[in-house]
Amino acid sequence: MDEMRPSSGAAAHLGLASLFPPGLQAIYGECRRLYPDQANPLQVTAIVKYWLGGPDPLDYISMYRNVGCPGQDVPEHWHYVSLGLSDLYGDNRVHEFTGQEGPSGFGFELTFRLKREAGETAPPTWPAELMQGLARYVFQSENTFCSGDHISWHSPLDNSESRIQHMLLTEDPQMQPVPTPFGHVSFLQIVGVCTEELQAAQQWNGQGILDLLRGVYIAGGPWLITDMRRGETIFDIDPHLQERVDKGIETDGSNLSGVSAKCAWDDLSRPPEDEDDSRSICIGSQPRRLSDKDTEQIREALRKGLEINSKSVLPPISSQRHSHDRPQQSVGHFQTQQISRSRKDSLESESSAAIVPHELVRTRQLESVHLKFNQESGTLLPLCLRGRLLHGRHFTYKSINGDTAITFVSTGVEGAFATEEHPYAAHGPWLQILLTEEFVEQMLADIHDLSSRESKLPKEYSWPDKKLKISVLPDTVFDSPLQ
Repeated sequence: MDEMRPSSGAAAHLGLASLFPPGLQAIYGECRRLYPDQANPLQVTAIVKYWLGGPDPLDYISMYRNVGCPGQDVPEHWHYVSLGLSDLYGDNRVHEFTGQEGPSGFGFELTFRLKREAGETAPPTWPAELMQGLARYVFQSENTFCSGDHISWHSPLDNSESRIQHMLLTEDPQMQPVPTPFGHVSFLQIVGVCTEELQAAQQWNGQGILDLLRGVYIAGGPWLITDMRRGETIFDIDPHLQERVDKGIETDGSNLSGVSAKCAWDDLSRPPEDEDDSRSICIGSQPRRLSDKDTEQIREALRKGLEINSKSVLPPISSQRHSHDRPQQSVGHFQTQQISRSRKDSLESESSAAIVPHELVRTRQLESVHLKFNQESGTLLPLCLRGRLLHGRHFTYKSINGDTAITFVSTGVEGAFATEEHPYAAHGPWLQILLTEEFVEQMLADIHDLSSRESKLPKEYSWPDKKLKISVLPDTVFDSPLQ
């Protein structure tokens, strides 16, 4: 991250309203409503602004001391507010101005609430670096966040030995959406969680786990305050909460419709006849990228879309760019490896524009396929099958190493080019696999041991009568030039 420094210079501009950027002024106004006695907050500021070539998209992160609410058992804490994901200036230096009625920039700013430790007189600045990392992802991928999204970070948020290594996102409990001359801005709060809580959010849904966290004072309480010293999960504190998660999965299924992952697939039907044969997409080499012609045809199909109907509709697959200065995460868009919604669409929205099968040329039916996943992706297969397909939905693995994608679909999903007659179908590097309910139940019984991350690798599962093979392999297999 570029050099950043705490400052208190922003408030010096407050007497110069005519020179103060309107978008910035609107957000400061909401902060002053909450903190009238902190008109000049400490800020972390990127020395070289993003719009001047610096690496950090957030111009400022303001830091406030919040006294909490003793009547609701809300402890004193530090409150961080980002400035830069929304349009602060309105002159196209960072964000394209699209009018007052829509979102300003990406339409949101990030907040974070960190429990104040005894004796602390100033807020720690590491949350500012965390927020810059998330902002870089948003700017580079143009994928936005929504309440209920989860972010698997795979590292203590403060680089300590803490169990708080992942994040959920929710509406900030105090800050209200604000209108600005450049569009509206909402405030999404980062909530630090343990690995077991992240996995529960993946298997069920983020909002359900957030509700459980609100009910456990130690784990966040009603304002979802992150305590980096928390050593117990909500399931350690109250074992009965696992029953609520299990019941929720059984009743609701999972809201997670896809993840960015380390994955690949092979067409085992027959070898490619020549180097131009698209069947060579994943055989012994890196997956081939979609041709410019195919990409444009897919984009045209997405622009046309379909009318919203009552059935689950398969959303589009699009490439993502990832920031490489953080451990690879899985972004709801974030698992920074979960397929994420763009500022124009939402992957998890069941009403997303579907790819129209007849508009996709060179769709191929395959006789036999071999799927390959790393361990983290493999442990999500039971979720894919039980939480998604048995509820009539779809689930997609999008490769972080290229355009390869593997989409599992149930028989109730519209917009798919895999059918019951031809359950394995591909368009370029995108493979679709249609599984019947009977086959899903069989697979769940056969891969029951995948839920444990302690399994020794490699692991192989095969269904010869279905001509399907799945391998769960070490990460090194996917990191090498040849797969």
